[in-house]
Amino acid sequence: MSVKGRIRKLDSQAVSGREIARLVGLSRGTVAKYLKIDDYSPKPPSAHHRTRPVLSGFESTIIRWLEDDKNAPRKQRHTAVRIFERLTAEEGYEGTYSPVQRFVKKYRADQQSVSDGFMELQWPPGTVQVDCGQADALIAGQRQTLHMLVVTFPYSNMRFVQAYRGETAECVCHGLRSIFEQVGGVPTLMVFDNATGIGRRVRTRITETKLFEAFKNHYRSESRFCNPESGHEKGNVENAVGFLRRNIMVPMPAATSIEQLNELLTQRAAGFAARKHWKKQLTSEELFCQDRQALLALPSSRFDPVQYEARKANKYGHVLIAQNTYAAGPQFATRQVMVGLRHETVESLDEHGQVIRSFPRVFGRHPETITEPEMVLGALARKPGGWTNSPIRAQFADPLKDWIDTADTGDRREFFAALDDASQATGFLTALDAAEQLVLDGADPSKASLGMLARCIAQGSGFESGIVDLAVYDQLFAATAVEQDIVEGAPAA
Repeated sequence: MSVKGRIRKLDSQAVSGREIARLVGLSRGTVAKYLKIDDYSPKPPSAHHRTRPVLSGFESTIIRWLEDDKNAPRKQRHTAVRIFERLTAEEGYEGTYSPVQRFVKKYRADQQSVSDGFMELQWPPGTVQVDCGQADALIAGQRQTLHMLVVTFPYSNMRFVQAYRGETAECVCHGLRSIFEQVGGVPTLMVFDNATGIGRRVRTRITETKLFEAFKNHYRSESRFCNPESGHEKGNVENAVGFLRRNIMVPMPAATSIEQLNELLTQRAAGFAARKHWKKQLTSEELFCQDRQALLALPSSRFDPVQYEARKANKYGHVLIAQNTYAAGPQFATRQVMVGLRHETVESLDEHGQVIRSFPRVFGRHPETITEPEMVLGALARKPGGWTNSPIRAQFADPLKDWIDTADTGDRREFFAALDDASQATGFLTALDAAEQLVLDGADPSKASLGMLARCIAQGSGFESGIVDLAVYDQLFAATAVEQDIVEGAPAA
């Protein structure tokens, strides 16, 4: 029992104040104070107002700075720390930081209106929120910073994620298509912010890319963009980006390709479906049944997320795409080239719309021209003198590189022609492996044996050496000759 409780109990038993003080070990004045209290009902806490004499004369300066902040960008406004630093450096303030911090906090609280703060939003089934975040992963042994496309169903709190090297409209549309196919339907409404590459909102004006507009028409879905700097309008996916980064990207995942990584991320994200919703006390998987019922049916045809654009090639036949140079081919020099932009590749097309070349798409700034080795081989067969400064020289092993360096012009021309033919039949890397094997075996890689060895490697026949041992044929011919002599020396029948 508390001291107050003992005092009240003894008083109810008609014990005198002097005796109560003796029994509880308090002074008679303290006991009398507690006995005078008639109402022990809880009272609201009263604010403790501290005096701030050290701030006298500086309040108006602080208020002026805070008022000026209303016209400044949100991320360039004064913090309490910055105000303290300016007061010390510019106004001669000699006090500590705490009074400044308390004054700024109280001023901002007094200025807050009833319209400030966030309103809890209701999200019907079949609605998704979309956002992107960044995370690192090991792809084929190399660490890469990837863009995570996260899609959440706020009604059920189901989360889906796909990783890409970029955040372009092609990547976003490809990721949305993959997730639609995973869930077996199309959301009725997609809510985005201004960070994704499919569109943006400036005040009341919304601008969307042509690819995303076609994507929406294909799937019959609608979109909505949040106000700038208003992440709370899609708080479910904002939280999911951080949650998935902490839970499925730690430790750093490793995969041989982006496709394999996305399979892994899908499996890991699906593991959270059995968790209970933070408010509805049902699992996300159970609530997702209502989301599924509200989805639109998938169309019969699959959307192809590609953008076709006309680009002017320079005198080398190169085209510029997002600050990176791609080699369409010398035959396109100074001509218009139609290119197809996909999430992983860049295609060059002929006048009939047929794909001529396909390059891996590079995101970020790449200083060198992106090209296909097969394009360079034909040029080197015509102009072997360009080998020394060839863009594919670095891909050749030193033994083969040394052989080409010491070869005369004719042998170089024959070699690159043979390598070009073998590459078209088996692929550049396989043909290159065959050429390197021939050089290591001491054979001439410019002969027809290059194509034969490349086909053997491509077929996996186990043909390891580029040198053919003809001794067995010599023995066969010798044995055949002996038999022939015997036949010719035999008496006629």
